Amino acid sequence: MSHTPHELAEEFPDAVDRIHDLKTSNAHFAKLADEYHDLNRQIHRIETDMEPASDEHQTELRRKRLALKDEIYAMLKA
Repeated sequence: MSHTPHELAEEFPDAVDRIHDLKTSNAHFAKLADEYHDLNRQIHRIETDMEPASDEHQTELRRKRLALKDEIYAMLKA
């Protein structure tokens, strides 16, 4: 499988340990991380033409990914 950009560890390289800790100790964070991962993979499939989607749909998915990333970032910094 090709490299999938925008993985959480890549987006927050200084917080890899914190991400792991929160994923195992905070159910809400784990849910957000799973949603982010699934959405990121879906966007990657669209960007690599493995899964067709309209530009509007792709833009909406990217907005959702950004919102999740913002929420995850806030939890990492708390």
